[in-house]
Amino acid sequence: MSHGADRVWSVSEHLESILAQLKPLDPIELQLLDAQGCVLVEDVTVPVALPPFANSSMDGYAVRVADVQAATAEHPAVLDVIGDVAAGTGDLPTVGPGQAARIMTGAAMPPGAEAVVPVEWTDGGTGGGPATAMSAHSVDPTGAGGEVRVHRPAHSGQFVRDRGSDVAAGELALPAGTVLGAPQIGLLAAIGRGTVTVRPRPRVVVLSTGSELVQPGEPLGPGRIHDSNSFALTAAARAAGAIAYRVGAVTDEVETLRATIEDQLIRADIIVTSGGVSVGAYDVVKEALSSIGDSFGGEGDGTLGHVEFRKLAMQPGKPQGFGRIGPDRTPLLALPGNPVSAYVSFELFVRPAIRTLMGAPSVHREVVRAVCVAEIDRSPEGRRQFLRGRYDRRTATVTPVGGAGSHLVKAMAHADCLIVVPEAATSVSAGGEVDVVLLD
Repeated sequence: MSHGADRVWSVSEHLESILAQLKPLDPIELQLLDAQGCVLVEDVTVPVALPPFANSSMDGYAVRVADVQAATAEHPAVLDVIGDVAAGTGDLPTVGPGQAARIMTGAAMPPGAEAVVPVEWTDGGTGGGPATAMSAHSVDPTGAGGEVRVHRPAHSGQFVRDRGSDVAAGELALPAGTVLGAPQIGLLAAIGRGTVTVRPRPRVVVLSTGSELVQPGEPLGPGRIHDSNSFALTAAARAAGAIAYRVGAVTDEVETLRATIEDQLIRADIIVTSGGVSVGAYDVVKEALSSIGDSFGGEGDGTLGHVEFRKLAMQPGKPQGFGRIGPDRTPLLALPGNPVSAYVSFELFVRPAIRTLMGAPSVHREVVRAVCVAEIDRSPEGRRQFLRGRYDRRTATVTPVGGAGSHLVKAMAHADCLIVVPEAATSVSAGGEVDVVLLD
């Protein structure tokens, strides 16, 4: 392997050099909904048992077991209704022998009651046949009065949610390292947590470069194309867990690009560019960022205000750039401009960087072995090739989608994985095994 400016980096070396310079963002305290998608940095224990009191899981009648143990449709148990218990009621009637209390789902079990008989097992307090429904509107606001006929027996605890049956006081609710999704946020709310300490979602600024780029929805002129990279990469950053900001395409002007990046530093934990990193006459990203240290107060020592451009032994995505710029040494990843090259590079390098800043328990995509059902007849020797594919988890097989061209956007849209052909291989026979990187 060569060294210096002509050195060719492996995929693993480039990724390791990026992650070695990153660490998780400092924890902050957030309101629950603001913490969605963030990683918990504290063990959360339950302060009070959940549920905090025994309550009914059905609309019906709270009863003593002995009073209904012999109940049948022909010989129902006849009980005096002594009151109503709705969810949130604090003043509870005591159920004695031969008595019942109307109760709603979620309402606390009254003293003396041992079980709940659903309203469908009774006449609903009407003195007629079995009832079929009960609602808050059917509860007598005066409480006591009348009788109810119960047509079936009940055992102790039937249709009763015991105190602490979900989680006991002092029990671990969520361990540190948990990614907070909707169910986890629901649990935190249920145990009374209004805020939680997490690592924030990284803020990622995405911009494309190229004077040929046109905003989608606008007409194309001669030699112009729609900007797809900034949309794909912004969406990919959000899918990875980041808060992503898309910046409009920047023209091929060095000073404009520098000024745009400088403006974005205030809201960025990572900056991602696409395009302009090769060796062409208009590769302005390389020109603008290779000497960006002076512009942003860099020390010229390669650690602050400097972006290094590298050649990688991979296809697609050979040209790559990485550095730390600005007063906060914000990571910047410069990706190639071809759409497939940019997306593959994002998956291999930017996504792990985002997940590292998040403190996520899983930084890398899942990699599995699969049988390739079609031949891959050409792969460049000495480069790790990433082809698009469709993975069948049931049969552990993968089928290539489209060709190897780095402009094939449709093939990328129909793929759910990347097929990895190692550096030493120049082809893969049908039926051969390959590594597969699973995408969303």
